[in-house]
Amino acid sequence: MPEYNIGHKIKELRNANKLTLQDVANETGFSTALISQIENNKISPPIATLSKIAHFFDVKIGHFFSETEEETPFEVLRCDERTIVPRVVSKDGSVHGYFYESLSVRKKNKKMDPFLLTLKEKVTNTDTYSHNGEEFLYVMKGQAELLLDGKRIALSEGDSVYFDANLKHRLLSTSADEVKVMVVVMR
Repeated sequence: MPEYNIGHKIKELRNANKLTLQDVANETGFSTALISQIENNKISPPIATLSKIAHFFDVKIGHFFSETEEETPFEVLRCDERTIVPRVVSKDGSVHGYFYESLSVRKKNKKMDPFLLTLKEKVTNTDTYSHNGEEFLYVMKGQAELLLDGKRIALSEGDSVYFDANLKHRLLSTSADEVKVMVVVMR
C-alpha cells in the first residue's frame, strides 16, 4: 500500500496562509522542529496532533488523506485503496508503536473521520494528547489500554469507548501482539 503525503499538504496550507514554521508552532503548541519533520515526511503525526493542525488551518482531518474530495452522498473505499500513515512518533521523538489508515478519503464535508489503527508493539511512553471534538474507539482485535483523563482502562476485543477528545488520552497495546482498533474522530 502506498503512503500518504500529509507533510506536503500541511506545507501547502502554511505557505498559502503566508505563515512560518514558527507561526504554526506558536499556534499549535508543537515545536518548529516537529512541524518541519512532519512537513518533510520524516515522521507522521499521531491522529491527535494532526487534528490540532487541521483545527488550526480550519480544515477537516480528511483534507490530508485525499487527492480530491467529491460532493457525493456516499463513498465506497476498497481494502486495496487504503493508504498507510507510517512512522508515527510523539513530539519528543519517541515511537508510538502504531500506524493508521484513513477509511474515508474522497467524501467531501464529512462530519467524522474514521481510521483503522494498528498497534504493532508495546511502548513505554505514556504521554497523553488531546484535541477538539469527540472520539470513538472500537477494539476489533487484541487487548489494549486506554489512558483517559488520568485513568487506565483495559479494553478487550469487542469493547468500545466514546469520549470528549479534549480529555487527555492515549491508546496503548498491553502486549507485543497486534491490536486493531477502529477510531472515529468527530470535530
